[in-house]
Amino acid sequence: MAKQSGLMRRLGNVALNEVSERFGSPSPTPSSGDTRFTPPTPAASKDEESLEGWGFADTRFVVKPDGSTVLTGTRYNISNVALPDLMPWFAGKLASPLGYDNRNEPHYPPEIPAAKKNDKLVAALREFLKEEQLTDDPKQRLRRGHGHTGGEIWAIRYGKLDRVPDLVIFPRSHDEVVRLVEVATQHGACVIPFGGGTNVTEALRIPLSEERLVIAVDMRQMNRILWVDPVNRMACIEAGATGRHLMEELAKFGFTMGHEPDSLEFSTLGGWIATNASGMKKNRYGNIEDLVLDMQVVTPQGIVERPRQAPRESVGVNPRQYMFGSEGNFGIVTTAVVKLFPLPEVQRYGSVIFPDLETGLSFLYALQQSGAVPASVRVMDNTQFHFGQALKPAKHGLAAKVKSELEKAVVTKLKGFDPYKLAVATLVFEGSREEVAFQEKTVYRIASEHGGMKGGGANGERGYQLTFGIAYIRDLTFEHWAIAESFETSVPWSRAMDLYERVQRRVEKEHAALGLPGKVFFTGRFTQVYQTGVVIYFYLGFYARGVSDPVGAYAALEHAAREEILAAGGSLSHHHGVGKIRRDFLPEVYSEAALTLNRKVKAAIDPDNVFGASNCGINGPVALTPDEEAH
Repeated sequence: MAKQSGLMRRLGNVALNEVSERFGSPSPTPSSGDTRFTPPTPAASKDEESLEGWGFADTRFVVKPDGSTVLTGTRYNISNVALPDLMPWFAGKLASPLGYDNRNEPHYPPEIPAAKKNDKLVAALREFLKEEQLTDDPKQRLRRGHGHTGGEIWAIRYGKLDRVPDLVIFPRSHDEVVRLVEVATQHGACVIPFGGGTNVTEALRIPLSEERLVIAVDMRQMNRILWVDPVNRMACIEAGATGRHLMEELAKFGFTMGHEPDSLEFSTLGGWIATNASGMKKNRYGNIEDLVLDMQVVTPQGIVERPRQAPRESVGVNPRQYMFGSEGNFGIVTTAVVKLFPLPEVQRYGSVIFPDLETGLSFLYALQQSGAVPASVRVMDNTQFHFGQALKPAKHGLAAKVKSELEKAVVTKLKGFDPYKLAVATLVFEGSREEVAFQEKTVYRIASEHGGMKGGGANGERGYQLTFGIAYIRDLTFEHWAIAESFETSVPWSRAMDLYERVQRRVEKEHAALGLPGKVFFTGRFTQVYQTGVVIYFYLGFYARGVSDPVGAYAALEHAAREEILAAGGSLSHHHGVGKIRRDFLPEVYSEAALTLNRKVKAAIDPDNVFGASNCGINGPVALTPDEEAH
């Protein structure tokens, strides 16, 4: 044991010396038995987020009089360049007159309900919170009253929300959250945790029946890395830290958490836990439940936590597991201990073109069985491929145009691929040089065996990075009379292609049955892979001008798609969660005994329903609008 302790001490000293040499001496200096250090507090972010749509306030898509589209700002690789094909391509897919002159002007902010008041509650909160940590500003209350479903953003731009929080609080420590929950319980208030507000499940919507004063607890000022353990590869992080903040800060010490959801820039660690999230590099780093070793959760019955972290334990039922996917029903996650990984020695991108989607799926299955799956691999259908092409800037100069034509000729004439059937895989390789070299060799060998053709690293990188820019397109479509949204599922390999095709047929049928104008927009990709199955991520939309209730029509379309997904053997959700938008399907995925167990746990840990978000059907049916209440 002495020899092993000496070895670990030397390993700890080596790791800490490396950190010290690169970043200065950690403070406080760890003792010989402690391999943790406390990083300095980072400067506050100056990035302003939009209150009326997705993303940063300086970034949005706009259509120019010449019909081209521009993403404002300088944050993304498609920013501030003319995209001449985007709107014409969308107009063709929707068979509708999208364009500069056909604009659906937003009316933000909408009418905002007046705030309920409770002077005694506010006085009790001010005993431990500073003035700037509380606000009842209408726009700030509105923003904490919704997530990012298409219906919610349509409502704040073209309609209204019937209920929003009455008070917003910005805690700065675990102890403040503890006192906040105590005060809310004593004064009969309702508490709803708020992370990045990026959910697409209506998880933040407040039931109309909620008569108490509602406090939204915005966690984003709790964004510090409390300690880093470079030897045992762990860090303790406050739950309000956003993904972009975590990436930047951990990289300073040579580490990454590896969790990269599409919402990385804005979603928070606590939100990832609450929704049981998954990231684009799950294949290498795991899902959120694989990455989180422990957490502190403040509940009305006290703090759920453990005093130590170990690689694995057998200690009975672990209450921590109940917090993954809890969606704000049980308490507020304040801190979490997470796994760390060294920054990869090598990161390379790649892409492969296949003759059709089914061949691409077969490649993906063979790749999973090979054991050489890269950090990220996604196979996009033909519509999504052309979507990516429409997001390319205009080509200038003879050389660029000749190169583009040659590339098309190789794909369509030499390989014989039909440009309206082909599918494309984008790849991200991460790891040591040897590891990446082995993965690349295996991936391209399997791709060749399936008739695939290399598409180049630049296309792979562009395809991966486009994920973050594409998120702004939803708001653009709204402003030109289209409504679109994403949804996802996971499914066994043997049912994946059938599910994709059935969902496509079902939404086309429902679009016609609803009498909606133009054509339905439908596209999908196969994303995260497992030994037993694969994730499918869909986009769905339609032209909405002249439709009396666009949000209701979209809800009907997606509901039909979800019915078909379940009938075809898919899951209710892989990583988006349930919230209120999918609550009606819960009896199809859980037995009555399982649903009763969840309700009993809720009653035990929160008997007064202080955390009243009412997600996952935990409190039975709830209405969010007067129409829902009437029915």
